[in-house]
Order: sequence, then C-alpha cells, then structure tokens
Amino acid sequence: MFDEEFDGPIAWGERWVGDSTSAFRYGDHNPGDDKLDWLSPSAVTVADGVATFTASPGTRTLENGRQSWTTGLLTTEGSAEDFMVRVGDYVETRVKLPSAAGAWPALWTWYNGTNEIDSFEYHPDNPDLLELTNGLRRVAFSYRNPAVVRPGDWVDIGVRYGQDCNDWYVDGVKVFSDNVGTGGGWAAYLILNLSVEAGRYHQPPADLTPFTYAADYVRVWR
Repeated sequence: MFDEEFDGPIAWGERWVGDSTSAFRYGDHNPGDDKLDWLSPSAVTVADGVATFTASPGTRTLENGRQSWTTGLLTTEGSAEDFMVRVGDYVETRVKLPSAAGAWPALWTWYNGTNEIDSFEYHPDNPDLLELTNGLRRVAFSYRNPAVVRPGDWVDIGVRYGQDCNDWYVDGVKVFSDNVGTGGGWAAYLILNLSVEAGRYHQPPADLTPFTYAADYVRVWR
C-alpha cells in the first residue's frame, strides 16, 4: 500500500512533510520531550537509494535556553497523499543505526495527540537494544540482541498492527507481542526521524560534531 525506496528526491508536500509535526509542541521543535531538535527538510538527503538524516548544531535557542540542533524528520501528516497506517497493516523499515552519543532515531506513529506506536527507538548508549513501545496502551519491551542490533549496522524492523495484539519483528523474526493491540478503528500517520537527546534519560551529544542516521526504505502492506 505504501512503498518509499528513497530512489529519488524526497517528494516534499506530496508524500512527506519535514518542517512540522503535530507530535511536537511547537511544530518544528519540542524541548519538553527532552529533544534538542529543530526541524529542517534540508537535514534529510537522498543518494544511492538511501535517505540520510543529519543532525548538526543549530543557531536557534530553545524555550529552555538550550542550543538547538538542526535535524530531520519525515511524516505523512499534512502531505497531499495523506497516508495513514491502520489496524491490520504491517510496516517495515531498514535502518542503519547511529553510533554517536545523543542520537535518537525512531519510526513511530501519531494522530490527533495520541495513537503512538513505536516500531523502534534507539539510543547508542544502549548499543544492542531497541525500545519497542505501544504508547497508546503503555506497554513497552526492551529487545536486546548484540548479534543484530549494533551501531553502524543495518537492521530490518517491522510491526503488525492488530486490534488485540501488535507484533514486532527484527530481521524477519518475531521478537515481541504486546497482547493489547491498538483497539478498533485505530489509524495514524507515520514519522521517521532523527531526534537529538537533551540528556534527561540518555547521553546528550558529546560535542558539536554533526552525526547521521540512514534509512533504506519504508514499506507498508495491507
């Protein structure tokens, strides 16, 4: 139903929006969620079938007085295509996990202030761990596997959204079932992004050196 292979320029406005999301309090930044992010479409580039998200020190000051980092986000919310995932869909991405302190990549969903299901979140200070979360039902699982979850390596991560149970897959192997699901009528927009950790829960950037995160594809089956 949805196939983004990043084999051409980002379809800004048509398929993806990169300068704002309703998941961020101020649209393009969200310091209350322990993020140093300030969104810019220029922070997402495409080459050789891969989207690269680059986080670099910004020039703006956040409401809490911290220096912002310019970084990238892709969401289907607000695009002309207006694509939403729904109950029964399977979404999968292939990503190259970052190694820099402060990196906080994720693929997740959002709609109308809720409906968050995290396909994954990753923090390099836990180098072999993926955080798999049903934010709607407040169920979370820490998947640890140093054989497949490693900074600098590619990994396939997928979720089957179910009314009564969501199932997470890593490299094609089911690793977690939450046994609570999304409930009936659930739908949400996709968000693929690189946030920058402010330091409340995980290590912030060690210095002002830019860092990157990459995605090979985002695919949805219905």
